[in-house]
Amino acid sequence: MIRLGVNIDHVATLRQARYRNHAAPTSPEPDPLVAARICMAAGAHSLTVHLREDRRHIQDDDVHRIAREFRDRLNLEMAATPAMVDFALRLRPSEVCLVPENRAEVTTEGGLDAAGQEKTLQPVVQKLREAGILVSLFIDPDARQVTASAALQAPVIELHTGKFADATQAMRPTELKRLLQASSQAHQLKLQVNAGHGLRLSNLPELLKVPNLHTLNIGHSLVSHALTVGFDRSVRDFLEAIAGK
Repeated sequence: MIRLGVNIDHVATLRQARYRNHAAPTSPEPDPLVAARICMAAGAHSLTVHLREDRRHIQDDDVHRIAREFRDRLNLEMAATPAMVDFALRLRPSEVCLVPENRAEVTTEGGLDAAGQEKTLQPVVQKLREAGILVSLFIDPDARQVTASAALQAPVIELHTGKFADATQAMRPTELKRLLQASSQAHQLKLQVNAGHGLRLSNLPELLKVPNLHTLNIGHSLVSHALTVGFDRSVRDFLEAIAGK
């Protein structure tokens, strides 16, 4: 069964829109921890938070509070910087996903260039693995990036599905084929294959044609759906879609 990871960054996005001067809020709502509890009780398999260097949504305090309750199911997305590596080594989440980060972007615009940054990424991956943290690389569905991920000994990749999600009807088969090929290649290299970015209820049925998927990390669409139906129902709707119901 394909697992569902819920990215709850956008709960904090909503809070920071009003309380952006609160670096470590203790009372302003909505609280990402409350959302995390509901999502996990509804059947989500893991939680994802992206602690950005500019702290635009999730704050350090959020991550620590969530980790106290869900450390064994917490996936920390982060840039491969010394400061963030130190943070992860202190926090010890169950998983770290290394992602590219550009402060000018609205959201993550593409995958990590594992092939072009092997010398930089290798010591980061090694440190995290030595600490007992499962390491994932967020990459585009590209053969060079998959090969580089394996060479870096990152046991997990997360395929960036943004181009698939945003593709026109005419281009959708091409983008789906790229995901199919990358997933098959990764599976042959004995890598765990996760996927995420831009996934929503309407495009999940087509994405499920991709083989060997382990976890789908879904954030914006699930949180948006929850504004209408609540987090419990939203998680259950996505679980049913993943199960093909």
